[in-house]
Amino acid sequence: MDYVPLVLLFLAVGLIAFLYSSVGHAGASGYIATMTLFGLAPTIIRPTALVLNILVASIGAFQFWRAGHFAWKLFWPFALLSIPAAYFGGHLQPSTSVLRILIGLVLLFSAARLIFRRNDPEKLLVPSQPAAIGVGTGLGFLSGLTGTGGGIFLTPLLLFCRWAHIRQAAAVSALFILVNSISGLAGYFTAVHSIPSLGVVLGGAAIIGGIFGSHLGSRHFPVRTISLLLAVVLTIAGIKLIFTR
Repeated sequence: MDYVPLVLLFLAVGLIAFLYSSVGHAGASGYIATMTLFGLAPTIIRPTALVLNILVASIGAFQFWRAGHFAWKLFWPFALLSIPAAYFGGHLQPSTSVLRILIGLVLLFSAARLIFRRNDPEKLLVPSQPAAIGVGTGLGFLSGLTGTGGGIFLTPLLLFCRWAHIRQAAAVSALFILVNSISGLAGYFTAVHSIPSLGVVLGGAAIIGGIFGSHLGSRHFPVRTISLLLAVVLTIAGIKLIFTR
């Protein structure tokens, strides 16, 4: 890649990491969309997005945990079987065009719901363990299959089902993304036996954006701001999934 496009890609990755990390996400769908626009090959895009995901999710998980928003009891049922499912999904190399469109529509619907939701739910519900484990398994597989960490699907689900407050959902999703991105990348590596070096080059931008975004999101941004930022993230991801190949 030439110098100027690489610099622009570096800046774009930093901005995406900032925006996504402020709501507890790592930015995989944004990285995928950006790298697609820059004309990179799919064989480079998917593992590079997972590498960047791991970096940003590590920072986000720590920041939201340090701010006191993480709930282990909510996290572990969703993560239990999502990790092996993400590995299996990452190992597969399927054509997922129809699946991407369906998921994109779900994300756009979720974004619309968030725009019209004003505050955190007043009363939370406790998800049953079988439901949480089943949902986590499906999201883990989907995360490995699509090269994302699964948080883009878990966060709106936690909010719509009233299983978590916004910051708590962000904290749980950040660690969920981290463990599934690691597992998905491991599954990808066992199938392809290589990881592009572009993730290392772009890693600095992702780290800088992730540090500032997760710090502001976990401590300073009001709940309504986080909700609107998440709606923007879901809209970008939904459009990207529907219109990019």
